[in-house]
Formats: sequence, C-alpha cells, structure tokens
Amino acid sequence: MTKILVAYYSKTGNTEELAKAVAKGVKDAGGDATLKEVDEVHPEGLLAYDGIVIGSPVYFGGMAADVKKLIDESICVRRKLENKVGAAFVTSRHRTGGKETTLLSILEAMLVHGMVVIGDPIETGGHYGAAGADEQGKKEAYGLGKRIVKIAERLNIE
Repeated sequence: MTKILVAYYSKTGNTEELAKAVAKGVKDAGGDATLKEVDEVHPEGLLAYDGIVIGSPVYFGGMAADVKKLIDESICVRRKLENKVGAAFVTSRHRTGGKETTLLSILEAMLVHGMVVIGDPIETGGHYGAAGADEQGKKEAYGLGKRIVKIAERLNIE
C-alpha cells in the first residue's frame, strides 16, 4: 500500500481541515494516510513514506516557522528523499494572501531533496497545490490527496 504523510501546522484549525481533506483523498484512492502535526515529525521519519504532503498557513507570503523548522532540519536526510512524491497545501485569511508564494517555497524545498513534486489536479483549478479553507480549498485538498497516491503508485521508484 502506498504510504503518504500529511504533515501540517495549524494555529486556528483551518490548515488542519485541509490536512484532513488531503488524508481523506489519500484513503479514498487506496493509500495509507498518516496525518501528523509538523512538530510530531522527525526528519528521519520522512524516509518511511512514498509521498509527503506539507501544509501551512500563510504568514507574510511564506510558510509558518514550524514548517520551516521541519524543512531546515530535513537536511539530515538530504539525498535520501530522492524520487519520493511531494505536494503542498496552504491557507490564509485573505483570498489571495500569498498562497502561491508559500506553496512554491514548500515545493522548492522538496525539489532540493530531489523529490518529484506535483500540483493541484486540473479538475479542481489550482496550479501549485491546494489553497484556501473554503469548500473549494477542501475540494482541491481532497483531489491532491487522491493524485499523490496515483502518481506515487505510477512512479514506484526505489
């Protein structure tokens, strides 16, 4: 079974709601979803997953410090995450609010690790990942969860 980690930071609960939607998409696609807050994730634990989806609220056009801390600490597994599938999701109070810049900053870190990054499924309308705490955002998050399982299964790179 394809193992996907959905790691997130949520101060108000909005990002957690999107994380749950991603995890539901993973499960509905036949994957094994592990849902964790970023402070519960040890960088070496990332190695156990076929795909990693990271979620953050948007703070001044960037990711939350807790998410950045996980990414910074993941240097200890540099080159070991190669060919795993990565994706991102974000929330912000404002309808634009720096969502795309935050998504890209998370995806950039995944690219540095040599991961294969994916964006939001075409049918839900986003480009870089799921964004927003509204119903559309939840739909995007669900679709992203389904998509990461499909891509990870297709790649199945060891």
